[in-house]
Amino acid sequence: MKVNIYDLEGNVKTQMNLPKAFEYPFRPDLIKKVVNAYQSNSRQPYGVSPFAGLRRVGHNWGPNHGRARVMRRPDGDRGVIMNNTVGGRTAFAPTTKRVWYKKINKKERMLSKLSALSVTANKEIVKRRGHIFKDDLTLPVVVDKSIEGIDKVDDAFKILEKLGLDGDIKRAKEGTKIRAGKGKLRGRRYFTPRSILIVVKNKDKAKKSFENIPGVEVITPSEINTEILAPGSHPGRLTLFSEDAIEEIKGWII
Repeated sequence: MKVNIYDLEGNVKTQMNLPKAFEYPFRPDLIKKVVNAYQSNSRQPYGVSPFAGLRRVGHNWGPNHGRARVMRRPDGDRGVIMNNTVGGRTAFAPTTKRVWYKKINKKERMLSKLSALSVTANKEIVKRRGHIFKDDLTLPVVVDKSIEGIDKVDDAFKILEKLGLDGDIKRAKEGTKIRAGKGKLRGRRYFTPRSILIVVKNKDKAKKSFENIPGVEVITPSEINTEILAPGSHPGRLTLFSEDAIEEIKGWII
């Protein structure tokens, strides 16, 4: 499959054939399985204190009080220790011994990555995911290798604007909202939708500029995985590659 190579002004410089890594079949079932495994393996184990609900001394009143014979606090009739009383322990409390890890076969992991990579070239699926871009763009967007030297945010935004990708940046910026739930108290107050994924061979300079744009991520080919190509197990992320990054992907086969 042929795609255009664009310069930093958004003009078509030349064309190239995509590597074989972009020709693998679409496997949404495998993508979902692998992303779920990534998310499970990154979970922080959590649990309650072993003594939670057991710190009180309890007394049984015995018979002839007209009350249920449960362990009660000495200073009142509040229950303790037992899991069926207010103030008692939890019956099946979460424990750090729970195993969250999910094993994924090496070939399954690789096939899911190549499947998610192939979908980045499918306009219909990328649009279905909600991304906004110019209709005449060829996907994935391949840009001249000079994009790796951009180190200013203003220049980075102008390049994306000339390529016709600024609509997706606006979507991510307007979609930023206050997160629902306890995450607000834990350093994750705001949620920003995922926007463009930029893959470059050397990200030292590009990371400083492009990652300051809402929703944009910058990675190298070696950092590509199924989860970053299909966030939330939804494949079809709008992706931009530099010429050198495409060259590095050429050897990816199963």
